Amino acid sequence: MSSAEGQSFASRPRIAVSIGDPNGVGPEVFLKCFCDDALTDQVELIPVGSRSVLQYYGSLLNINGNNDLLVEVDEPKGFKLTPGKLDSCAGALSMLCVERATDMCLSGEVQAMVTCPISKEAISAAGYDFPGHTEFIAERSEANSYLMMMVSGSLRMGLVTAHIPLGDVRAQITQAGIASTISVMADALRSDFGIEQPRIAVLGLNPHAGDGGVLGKEETDIIIPAIRSISGDTNVSGPFPADGFFGRAAWKSFDGVVAMYHDQGLVPFKTLSFGKGVNVTAGLPIVRTSPDHGTAFDIAGRGVAEEGSLHQAILLAAEITARRASA
Repeated sequence: MSSAEGQSFASRPRIAVSIGDPNGVGPEVFLKCFCDDALTDQVELIPVGSRSVLQYYGSLLNINGNNDLLVEVDEPKGFKLTPGKLDSCAGALSMLCVERATDMCLSGEVQAMVTCPISKEAISAAGYDFPGHTEFIAERSEANSYLMMMVSGSLRMGLVTAHIPLGDVRAQITQAGIASTISVMADALRSDFGIEQPRIAVLGLNPHAGDGGVLGKEETDIIIPAIRSISGDTNVSGPFPADGFFGRAAWKSFDGVVAMYHDQGLVPFKTLSFGKGVNVTAGLPIVRTSPDHGTAFDIAGRGVAEEGSLHQAILLAAEITARRASA
């Protein structure tokens, strides 16, 4: 649960919501949030997407959304709505929505953006050379250092490497990269979560964190020097063996956890918080969050998708916006 649950904000922030891949569950979960009066009393949600797509899902769910608020994005040539199907035109439309929402943040039209799920395969088929919209948003907002950080209550997980093949991970584990991840997370914990002296745990790369070099030397040669390079008001500990760290719930003693690669961090994160987690892009000049699930093509168009994670993403975006504004 976000700490913003039940919170009243000093002002009602305007939040652009990119509705995601139209063939996935994004439009559906957005509309379910949009008709939640308790949520929209706290924030003003500005949908960014296709009018016909929202009308289709509104009819499916028997929800009459306020289309006056819609920032309409033109559908690419050849687009046809086919819920549950991977399609390059749908991928193109989802990225056009992300682009428009990002620009709205950069221009000050809105205070934050929330992105519904996209399909990495669909956007690749549409010609986008990005592993996901996180990287696209970071480039468009000219962020020098950024971090994919998953948040669920007091569990906050940052990744040194994210959307790359497992075989490429080792080459990307560098002292500079680890130190940057720790620093970006520490800054975000201070500015966006109000933790003045954050405590951060760093996981090892190898089984048993290398066992003193017997199972790999990355811990002694790279990770430990990176930890020692961090100074200031950040308490950094590790490297910890990942299995035991989560097995004994040691994460509860820290404000943030740094994992070396995607599944090392996200498997335990989603096991502990699936349906409630939020993806926050730390280090951006704008506020951006998203739910912790994907397009869920297998249930798209059936009206059964749960909106809990998007609900939390919206509240957390509002909370971070309010904290930055009061700084």
